[in-house]
Amino acid sequence: MTDNNGHIEQEIWFSAVDEQQLNRFDKEAAFARFQERVAATQTFKPKRNLRWLSYAAAIALMVVVSYFSFKGGQSNLEASFGDIVVEAPLGSRTQMTLPDGTKVWLNAGSKITYTQGFSIVNRFIRLVGEGYFEVAHNELLPFRVSSENLQVSVLGTKFNFRDYPTDAEAIVSLAEGKVALDDLTHSGKETIYLTPNQRAVMSKQNGNIEVEDYTVSNSIQWTTGNLIFDGEQLKDIVKDLERSYNVKITIANKNLLTLRFYGDFVRQEQSLNEVLDALSATGKIHYKTVGETITLY
Repeated sequence: MTDNNGHIEQEIWFSAVDEQQLNRFDKEAAFARFQERVAATQTFKPKRNLRWLSYAAAIALMVVVSYFSFKGGQSNLEASFGDIVVEAPLGSRTQMTLPDGTKVWLNAGSKITYTQGFSIVNRFIRLVGEGYFEVAHNELLPFRVSSENLQVSVLGTKFNFRDYPTDAEAIVSLAEGKVALDDLTHSGKETIYLTPNQRAVMSKQNGNIEVEDYTVSNSIQWTTGNLIFDGEQLKDIVKDLERSYNVKITIANKNLLTLRFYGDFVRQEQSLNEVLDALSATGKIHYKTVGETITLY
């Protein structure tokens, strides 16, 4: 070897061997064997590096496979969750506690739907009708309730959400905490925030949402069996009576539809006839019963 590396190797070799050893052995042959060992060592090192690279690549592959296996398993798990439906039949109310500790009251003719993974993968609820919610606080999993028209998002609060399919309005009333309200039927609208003793009233006809101060305790009296009519139109009062007493009521005179009434009744203590008698006492309406149908005129 005549290059600089060869001279350096040769110098190293000769400096490592004393004079007596040089006389006893063929130094040229010994140096040749030394070079062979050096060459063998040099060719071995890249293989060793390649082996470590292979190990690292294998570990990285295992991590990637494990991650996607986890995500795939999570997706499969979520997909395997069935829906749970809770309903309050006409003429009754239902109270329950969700897996996360949230308390729910459902008014007559209402239902909620949520996944078996509730409080594990999410806290999403679909509502039809009217529900009052006392939400357990959980910053990691925001609580959301969606109807056909609106979505309410909260962390922990108390609110009433009313959106019956046959109602002309969807109403969210806030008792405690704070809620964010989003319009699901008209894109591009800004999120609306409510503070305690406010309510948002959405007109389903034009999508307008009005926020107003309101005595929210009136809107949740139904949870204890009370019926409070705080200036509601007769057409809306009739819907409440139909759901609460599981009857059919017809308004024969269209001029009566927009009449507003005030009243406070206890459903368990007062019959439907007593409620209708009280409304008739105003002199604005009359009623008659034929079979199972009640007609207002």
